[in-house]
Amino acid sequence: MSQAIVLYWHPMSSATPVACALAELGLPHERVKVDITTGEQRRPAFLALNPNGKVPTLTVGDAPMFEALAIELWLAEQHGVQRGLWPKAGTPAQLQAFSWCTWAYVTYGAQVMRRQAAIDKGTPDDDHGTAALQAMDQLLAVLDERLAKQAWMLGEAYSLVDLCVGSVIGYSAYLGAPVNKHPHAQAWLARVQARPAMQVEA
Repeated sequence: MSQAIVLYWHPMSSATPVACALAELGLPHERVKVDITTGEQRRPAFLALNPNGKVPTLTVGDAPMFEALAIELWLAEQHGVQRGLWPKAGTPAQLQAFSWCTWAYVTYGAQVMRRQAAIDKGTPDDDHGTAALQAMDQLLAVLDERLAKQAWMLGEAYSLVDLCVGSVIGYSAYLGAPVNKHPHAQAWLARVQARPAMQVEA
């Protein structure tokens, strides 16, 4: 018998890709809204689940986990293979899946956070904000080159890698990343965002 899954979330936050992944996988789960605007994430009961005091947090039975990338990779490994949405263990495709998801959240994500910090300071066009855009442009060129050769991140079929990478790229476009300069990446992102699972309200 499968263990109950609970997603602790807030609208329009880092929890959104996790909610979309759960929808894509068709996994039954409960959602608990954490109002981060009033500080609910800093209450002792929530900190017991996630000491960082952030969303998303996922519990599987009584066991909690946190960090969006970790949750997405766990969902993919545990539930994506049998649904044809994640490569089998030990395959070259699995290595690429781990690599590109981490690339999105760590390598590209570092520039997203750099850009976000400049915007939050009210100086999006300062040296840091501009340098972040330039770095994202270079990384988007790498992504565009890959997508010039194939329809989806792992080849001819959509996978949760597309959801994971697409969620980060999509948010970066909202921050001004020049996705429109990279036609293959832009067309791919539109296909990712058009999927029904990406329309969940989270």
